[in-house]
Amino acid sequence: MPRHPHVSPTVQTMPGSVFSRLAHRIAAIEGERYPLHVGDTWMEPPDGARMENFSVADHPGMHCYPPPVGHPDLVQEIARQRGVDPARVLVTLGATGAWHAVAGAVLAPGDEVLVPAPYWPLFPGIVRSVGGVPVDVPFYDPAAFVPGGKASSPMTPAEAVARVARHVTERTVALYLNSPSNPTGVVLAPEVLRALAEFARAHGLWIWSDEVYELYNYGPAVRPVSTVAPERTFSTFSFSKAHGLAGCRVGYVIVPEVAGMRDQVRKMAMHAAFSAPRPSQLAALAILDRSIGPPWVTRARAAYQAAGNRAADRLRLPRPAGGAFLFVDVSRALRPEDADPLHSFLIRCIDRGLVLAPGRSSGAPYTHHVRLCFTSAAPDVVDRGVDVLSELLKLD
Repeated sequence: MPRHPHVSPTVQTMPGSVFSRLAHRIAAIEGERYPLHVGDTWMEPPDGARMENFSVADHPGMHCYPPPVGHPDLVQEIARQRGVDPARVLVTLGATGAWHAVAGAVLAPGDEVLVPAPYWPLFPGIVRSVGGVPVDVPFYDPAAFVPGGKASSPMTPAEAVARVARHVTERTVALYLNSPSNPTGVVLAPEVLRALAEFARAHGLWIWSDEVYELYNYGPAVRPVSTVAPERTFSTFSFSKAHGLAGCRVGYVIVPEVAGMRDQVRKMAMHAAFSAPRPSQLAALAILDRSIGPPWVTRARAAYQAAGNRAADRLRLPRPAGGAFLFVDVSRALRPEDADPLHSFLIRCIDRGLVLAPGRSSGAPYTHHVRLCFTSAAPDVVDRGVDVLSELLKLD
């Protein structure tokens, strides 16, 4: 039982900032910098969905609280476009807020969530924040992260299920899926998603489906897992990733077809932040207009895919199938004599203006890896940053 001046044991298990050890070094960069460490976009959101497009004159009450479940017009439009009952839609403070609300509504202390690794760095901390236990599941082929390595074969349904099944215990209650994946760029094939959905159904598990990069799939469209197992799937979406509204903090979750489920998730969301900001929800509603959002997404997808392909080719990695990231094994450039080889490598990158995320934030085994976001800076800046990494890896 912590007393002054101690803090909760739970918060002590949660990681701090991914970049806390490097923040002072990043701040001291002189000259051009290549900020490829944060999952953001260099593109401004579409005209018609920017904060400058909204005024009190046009939107009376714009600075008042919206309903905790979301602005009614936004909830209705999301439901219409997704083809679901509006009672399953909850607007949240970004997808991060959605996952915190889901975790708080579903998990009891000690309950386990299977997390295929490498994973989005914030997710385990969200699970821990409500007393849950994230369980790392080595899932993606490590050969795909090695520059110049052998191309890996597509994952089969049987392989995907086997990798997950060996980590199931009596405390397992949920399986987290993220496709397109942050940080691997992998898009899970429909047959893999179906197999994992059947596995979850057979074991009585919830499915937590992270769909924030759904619009940035660079191959054939993939049927979301929620259509396979709607009775057990929470699906989260983000206007941050999809439409360049990261600073506005607005996303949403579609809850499973379980009576009263939205009310339970709403309780958690409401007690954390009450609601997403009304101006942000107005921007999100505008973006869903077919004349505003889709043309912007088409341009963004083409720019992102081209940048990702160039980066992958330069680093001799498989081209990303979706999303905004490459995950890179930098073992060839590490110095074994350094006390912390990856930290030292990241400092060498920073000294040349390049900022990358440490791979260990995506899973404990990834101490020889970095995550690179190819959408967080203008394409020419990304290209120059990738050139720096290529030179450090001696790929020329």
